[in-house]
Amino acid sequence: MVSATVDEIQRDPLKYLRQVEAGETVIIVQADKAIAELRPISSSGKQLRPFGLCTGEFTVPDDFDAPLPEDLLNAFEGK
Repeated sequence: MVSATVDEIQRDPLKYLRQVEAGETVIIVQADKAIAELRPISSSGKQLRPFGLCTGEFTVPDDFDAPLPEDLLNAFEGK
């Protein structure tokens, strides 16, 4: 972790951005008080779920998208 004043960063911003790109965290200080943190964006490593993850675990009935019975529709609509 590196500390830098606002003036130092204004003088040479690319120097600090290169440090951040290299994985370093820069604490920005003003009047001996830390006011900000400049750090690399962490790649969360989130990957898409694989296609077919639950293959064979359940079956979708043939009438899955058939219209619902009238009494069930009425119950949903509060009738």
